[in-house]
Amino acid sequence: MSSILVAAIDFGTTFSGYAFSFLHDYTKDPLKISANTWTAGVGNLVSLKTSTCVLFDSTQTFHSFGYEAEEKYSNLALDDEHHDWYYFKRFKMMLYNKMGLTREALLEDEKGKQMEAMKVFSSVIGYLKDHMWTTCENQLSGIQDSDITWVLTVPAIWNDSSKQFMREAAEKVGICANKLMIALEPEAASLYCMHQPIQKDTENSTFGVFKSGQKYMVVDAGGGTIDITVHEVQENGTLKELHKANGGDWGGTKVDESFKSLLADIVGNDVMEAFGSIHKYDFLEFLTDFEVKKRTIHPKLAEKVTFKVPISLLETYRETNPGNNIKTAITSKSKYKNKLTWTGDKLRMDAEITKALFDESCKKIVDHLKQLFRHSIVKDVSSILLVGGFAESPMLQVAIKEAFKNKKVIVPQDAGLAVLKGAVLYGHKPKTISARVCKYTYGVGTTMNFDSAIHLKSKKIIKNDTELCSDIFSIHVSVGQLVKVGEPQVSQNYTVINPKSTSIGFNIYTSNDKEPTYTTEEGCTRLGYLTLDMPDTTKGMDRGASVHMTFSGTEIVVTAVDKDDPEKIVSTTVDFLG
Repeated sequence: MSSILVAAIDFGTTFSGYAFSFLHDYTKDPLKISANTWTAGVGNLVSLKTSTCVLFDSTQTFHSFGYEAEEKYSNLALDDEHHDWYYFKRFKMMLYNKMGLTREALLEDEKGKQMEAMKVFSSVIGYLKDHMWTTCENQLSGIQDSDITWVLTVPAIWNDSSKQFMREAAEKVGICANKLMIALEPEAASLYCMHQPIQKDTENSTFGVFKSGQKYMVVDAGGGTIDITVHEVQENGTLKELHKANGGDWGGTKVDESFKSLLADIVGNDVMEAFGSIHKYDFLEFLTDFEVKKRTIHPKLAEKVTFKVPISLLETYRETNPGNNIKTAITSKSKYKNKLTWTGDKLRMDAEITKALFDESCKKIVDHLKQLFRHSIVKDVSSILLVGGFAESPMLQVAIKEAFKNKKVIVPQDAGLAVLKGAVLYGHKPKTISARVCKYTYGVGTTMNFDSAIHLKSKKIIKNDTELCSDIFSIHVSVGQLVKVGEPQVSQNYTVINPKSTSIGFNIYTSNDKEPTYTTEEGCTRLGYLTLDMPDTTKGMDRGASVHMTFSGTEIVVTAVDKDDPEKIVSTTVDFLG
């Protein structure tokens, strides 16, 4: 299905944006992709993404998003009128951390007030969608809804519930289900890098598009997550995944946390909290300044670094600790003595202390990559593609280069936009990814005849005078299995268990093990519920369906046909949020 226009929304932990391209441009030059330019009021930052912050008024009505929301909330705070408003930032991580995610999940704002997460997420997608729509109409009038394919990016390390949550949030704001694709962030970045004609890497040598047979690792380092995938270029130019998607929450925001912790270590947690809640505008400016400054911190840095710290933080410290002197607070801690000075709104820090702010995230990323390179299938991968906003940090670049001297580390230009632009390319040609590796073992919970030689006694149940074994994990695909995109991986037959049943339903489970026996084992998780509609009860027990499950896409697809009539499609629903 070719659409006139492909529009991608990159909903990031720290920054978000959208990009689009017209089919006629894509066929001539795939990299002719338009992105919006956003301007921040605080700090005069101009960027191709905006801050992932959203503001709702006291009635939970959407007010603004991005830099605009930051600015408005800061100004409300200056007038002390912000208490009833709802302000959310960096909330995407909830979908990575949340176990047992449901549609009704709640999200806490800056002040601990709760709102439905679905409403927050869908408002953001709706805002970016409308913003894109307005920009496009200026370029091409008369464009219809049906002319657009939408692509929404998600981390590859997310589970199926989180992906479904994002899909439903998008559908709530009028994005049609069959015009919406979910793209995995490191895969999108990989496609973008594949299209780069000739690029300079940091050693000034150049490389063209990867040739067939070449293997490379994509490390997508964002604000929240680090998302890693390994690809091999096939002869037909498509990409085959070699190792299951993996990573963790060691993104660039960990550096911000380290800086805030350092300040809290000097002034105290209570002062930092008071400063953050009373002086919202200053706190925001402080974070924006740090965001700009942290991009310039380099491993070769030898001299002291000056950070701008709002004077109101010092004032808050003095109010909370009357008679205490900030200089004494610093010198009383040996680790800061002669290494850190704080005068007015200037904090000067030794190069070593400054660089140490990156230690935790860089170490976790490097350690994880070292473990990956121990896998036999990854061992001979010679190139590491470093993309994402955090990839622009010289500290992370050098940490990876130092740790992997025998690998070629490539940081493309616009590393922070690789995911967004790659998602547009994915929307035009999703079949560029030809095979993926299963992240889990997937199966369904079922019962079978009890066999005392192999089954646990505790699992025995008796139904209609028959001994059955409950909680059997019926495996559909195994973790690490290579699955070809678009081919149904499993075909299973299911029948009704009651003549009056109007549906067949069963639980879908995942496991980290290759061959789980029972759904109750450690490492097994109930993922969701599959329902097959069987409304016609006239045939009694002689009813069933042949079910095809495809695990090779970015989302699980289930199709079913009637067991007696292959032309008759059985309506199926898979719910990972119920």
